[in-house]
Amino acid sequence: MLFTSYSFIAFMTIVFVLYYLVPKSCQWPLLLVFSYIFYFIADPRYLIFILVTTISTYLISLKMNQINMAQDKFIKEFKGNLSREQKKNYKSHMKHKKWIWLLICLFINIGILSVTKYTNFVIQNINDMLHGVSGLHTVNMIVPMGISFYTFQTMGYIIDVYRGKQSVEKNFFKLALFVSFFPQLVQGPISRFHDLSETLFSKHYFESNVVVSGLMRILWGYFKKVVIADRIITGVTTLIHSPSEYQGAYVFVAMLFYAFELYCDFTGGIDITIGIAEVMGIRVTENFNLPYFSKNIKEYWNRWHITMGTWFTDYIFYPISVCKPMLNLSKFSRKHFGEVIGKRVTVYLSAFVVWFTTGLWHGAAWNFIVWGLMNFVVIMVSQELEPLYEKFHKRFSVKGKVPYEAFQILRTFLLMSCIRMFDCYRDVPLTFKMVGTMFTKFNIGELFNGSLLSIGLSVADYVVLIVGFIVVFTVSLFKVRVGNVRTVLLQKPPIVYFGIMAVMIMLIMVFGAYGIGYDSSQFIYNQF
Repeated sequence: MLFTSYSFIAFMTIVFVLYYLVPKSCQWPLLLVFSYIFYFIADPRYLIFILVTTISTYLISLKMNQINMAQDKFIKEFKGNLSREQKKNYKSHMKHKKWIWLLICLFINIGILSVTKYTNFVIQNINDMLHGVSGLHTVNMIVPMGISFYTFQTMGYIIDVYRGKQSVEKNFFKLALFVSFFPQLVQGPISRFHDLSETLFSKHYFESNVVVSGLMRILWGYFKKVVIADRIITGVTTLIHSPSEYQGAYVFVAMLFYAFELYCDFTGGIDITIGIAEVMGIRVTENFNLPYFSKNIKEYWNRWHITMGTWFTDYIFYPISVCKPMLNLSKFSRKHFGEVIGKRVTVYLSAFVVWFTTGLWHGAAWNFIVWGLMNFVVIMVSQELEPLYEKFHKRFSVKGKVPYEAFQILRTFLLMSCIRMFDCYRDVPLTFKMVGTMFTKFNIGELFNGSLLSIGLSVADYVVLIVGFIVVFTVSLFKVRVGNVRTVLLQKPPIVYFGIMAVMIMLIMVFGAYGIGYDSSQFIYNQF
């Protein structure tokens, strides 16, 4: 059931109405029921996977809590008879028991994710290495919708329970709602339990300003998705799927088109997700913060898919960088290769693992892995060049000035868009070849001979896209300089914001995927 389908709009309307009609104590159970209905409609078989994840995580979290209670009871009873060393050893023993249970939970759930998503990738690579003589055949594997999102979200919870940063949720059905909350199943964000639970299980009364604000955000998401992303995807598909015909300047156009398509598609979906939750008084973590205004790639990844970045940082980068083998490697490197190299080894190796995993998380294909490693290379090179940047800024007083900041933003946007081409062509050698043609076969005259009207976009489409881009850019600029547009609008008379909402609905219906000749496509991140 697509977010942009009529069936989902009807589904969402029913949920909203019932949510405020049922007794307040029944609001979160109602959401659990509808979340499972939503998942069941997608494919009844998916329920098996999400239930296994939920049940295993619930039982193992209770086991960890049981170990913690036994530890507290033992220490309290024998506090006066235990030496400091005995107490330390006992705690270490109990922590090891929790570690074993954590590994079991990770093995079950990361195992499900790995088997469903990466089995065919492994088989294909084995066949390639053995030139097809392995006798292995790919299998028709079910990949449950949103499995990467809810698996990471759930594993974040169990790791926090292990670390003692999160108390155990003893109500199975509350944990089940946290795992399956339907707006997040399609493309995230990857919420933390302590953040989402603050409002997910609370009693919510109808507040007109909250509901209107949420509806405005939903409409804004629909505008970006069905008016811009679903329109420009026609041109992107034509340019990408005919690499022999469209090279040089056309690759540059495809790069720009895809950058705007991906942004409007992904942020549009997140706007719908957060808007749905907001209508019901539930706060969902923001996942974007104007990433195309970033001045460098590190800043970009602090603004783009924020919850994914923080998840990889908290649960992969930091644990790897401070684990005992890594600390020993750091000590060895400092001793044999010097302080300069030694202090970088653990950071670079940990970052390499993070970006390799990030690429693999995005898709079971080498183009995604190379995409992740390209980000790693650029970020590491940028960090190594920081002393040169500092010298440049001391010599030339350009830092903080508008022209230079505009250059930094443009540079970051183009660099990220170029790396993102691995996501477009889905073939590593072909991607390098096509990006190369931008420098060897670039002929700007090709863009003004009418050929851009033969890629599935008409003059009217380009007009709508240009106006749409201007609107998105203006709203983003307004947010930078003034603040949230919805907050400002809600301070105006109701006729103003209701009028704007009516105009938005009309624009979506006339110029979006609901208009003649258009068909709403899947969200790009729905594949994860």
